[in-house]
Amino acid sequence: MRTKMFTAFVAVAALAMAQKPKSKPEAEALMAIQAEQDPAAKIAKVDAFVAKYADTEFKTWAYTQAAEAAEQTNDGAKVIIYAELAMETDPKAYHPMLMVAAELARGTRENDLDKEEKLTKADKLARQAMELAPTAPKPNANIPDAQWEEIKKEFVAEAHRDLGMVASVRKKYDVAIAEFKQSVEIPADPDPGNFIRLAGAYTDNKQPDEALAVLAKMPANPQFAPFADREKKRAEALKAMKK
Repeated sequence: MRTKMFTAFVAVAALAMAQKPKSKPEAEALMAIQAEQDPAAKIAKVDAFVAKYADTEFKTWAYTQAAEAAEQTNDGAKVIIYAELAMETDPKAYHPMLMVAAELARGTRENDLDKEEKLTKADKLARQAMELAPTAPKPNANIPDAQWEEIKKEFVAEAHRDLGMVASVRKKYDVAIAEFKQSVEIPADPDPGNFIRLAGAYTDNKQPDEALAVLAKMPANPQFAPFADREKKRAEALKAMKK
């Protein structure tokens, strides 16, 4: 889950890039995509936009919007499809890289025949994004420098989160701990879900005290409370067994 600043600010700023729509209808179609709140309708608008404006300079932005819409409905397959289309139009599109990496890591299971192939791809994309994000130019010159620096930190934190998820699937829990720690330490407003992931990695690594300490520091968030409670019970059960 991204912070409100990250989600809203980047989405709006992306339409204020140096390149301009080639016509008023194209500009209106872009604004319609941005304004659409229904995920399915947004994806439909993106598909129609790309079909109508084949030479647009906003394909990467549009495909990224579709991938984000698919995230809202937990449609991992569509997230990957649209994020990869965005990367095809811009090989340095680090945001779509992170979306693909996250979906691959999240969706890979222990007995998948292509487990290592998917994890290797996720690892590679997360590392590429981590290299690109810190020096990424502002999409809008009017973005305050301090705000853009914080947004870039959130991208980097996402990359560490993805690498942590990859390590967890590989059962390299010490590596996962190190990555998840970065995901909560780098941004000023860390994703609460990453505290839960860090606590889970500690529990998986047979360190329940550390897991409980992480959960105690987690910012209060009603949306994540059930998941935090579940992880707390898991850590407490492990701690009781170790006595």
